[in-house]
Amino acid sequence: MRIHLKLFVLLANLSGTLAADDSRPNIVIIMADDLGYGDVGCYGATKIKTPNIDRLAGEGMMFTDAHTAASVCSPSRYGLMTGRPAETS
Repeated sequence: MRIHLKLFVLLANLSGTLAADDSRPNIVIIMADDLGYGDVGCYGATKIKTPNIDRLAGEGMMFTDAHTAASVCSPSRYGLMTGRPAETS
């Protein structure tokens, strides 16, 4: 009887663990100054080796069309972090 109870508790715990589905996506945004799409290997660059970024791109999703909030760094970062357009004076 005790073995059946222990087995039931073990299977109940395992089924809860296996059934748990974390549906939130993992998103990695890489933002660097003066880094263009042609500067990393996954987009065709050959001068500089970027094996880690290439591996991330191979295991995930790559985008070929992107837009920025501004043409300079600080307002672009502001737009990315807040979701608001960069203010101009």
